[in-house]
Amino acid sequence: MSRPLNILSIQSHVAYGHVGNASAVFPMQRLGCEVWPIHTVQFSNHTGYQEGWTGRVFDGAMIDEIVEGIARLGKLGECDGVLSGYMGSADIGQAILSAVGRVRSARPGAIYCCDPVIGDVGRGIFVRPGVPEFFRERAVPAADIITPNQFELNYLAGFETPTMAEVRRALAVVHALGPKVILATSVLTEATPADSIDLIASGDGGIWRLRTPLLKLNVNGAGDAIAALFLVHWLRSGSLAESLSLAASSLFGVLQQTVAAGSRELLTIAAQEEFIRPSLRLSPERI
Repeated sequence: MSRPLNILSIQSHVAYGHVGNASAVFPMQRLGCEVWPIHTVQFSNHTGYQEGWTGRVFDGAMIDEIVEGIARLGKLGECDGVLSGYMGSADIGQAILSAVGRVRSARPGAIYCCDPVIGDVGRGIFVRPGVPEFFRERAVPAADIITPNQFELNYLAGFETPTMAEVRRALAVVHALGPKVILATSVLTEATPADSIDLIASGDGGIWRLRTPLLKLNVNGAGDAIAALFLVHWLRSGSLAESLSLAASSLFGVLQQTVAAGSRELLTIAAQEEFIRPSLRLSPERI
């Protein structure tokens, strides 16, 4: 029996709810992966709660220390992929890139998947000054896979994408920065029906679009979950279409159950069978 995939996941974490590592780690484990989580922050809950939140932001030195400890065990050479999300500061970002470098030195061919958390439509940029520039100038060029939402794709490309032609142009511009694979989430163009939302996967296998019904919900952590799911399926199949289909189908199933329950947190545990056997298999189309 082949060993499970080993994923080093470096991102934020909450005690209550499902964002950051609290959203990404369990789906990967449910898919049979060993996950080595490093938390960049430890909060009580995500920061969107009106009641507030408690906790601490860690620094780059702590990430370096933990990676050094794993290295001393001789395990970095067994790491198949690194996943990063919300960075908090350029200092943390530099520590993440250092970790990626150490993993690649120990295991050439290890994949780095970067979710460039910068902002979103309606909210604009919500990370600290210097972080968006760090993503564009340092993290994205170092990544094999990136998973921006449409707002982040626009930022990285430097222009808006109201049409599929502009989305294609943005993908080309961002590919030129370095990443071989791009998964763009929450994409809305003039071609997207009012009751739908698109995901676009781009790479050597072409450009694929997967359209799902637009669900009315306000939850955090969906982007963290789909980045994790896409990374695992990509590592296993190397297929854009299959990775997009499986990741999107699983997340859509979880979101459907979350909406039905009226929950403001993803039903990551209650809907966990969706990670293994999505109740609806969605198919992308090549465009």
